[in-house]
Amino acid sequence: MLFRDLSSERIVTALSKVGFEIIKHGKLIGMSNGFRRITIPRHKRINPYTLKAIIRDAGLTDEEFKELI
Repeated sequence: MLFRDLSSERIVTALSKVGFEIIKHGKLIGMSNGFRRITIPRHKRINPYTLKAIIRDAGLTDEEFKELI
């Protein structure tokens, strides 16, 4: 499943619900849950393939992420 029209802010909010915390701000947003580190580009619209990689790196399935947004 490809997600469309999601902003970096919405992705950060969704990942915060499963324990990820922001560790770095700048052109990229760094998040960590203590075991995994992910990087999210700061854009109003994230490319669906980039988002798919972020979801995979966070250890989530598409269905789990869909419930968070």
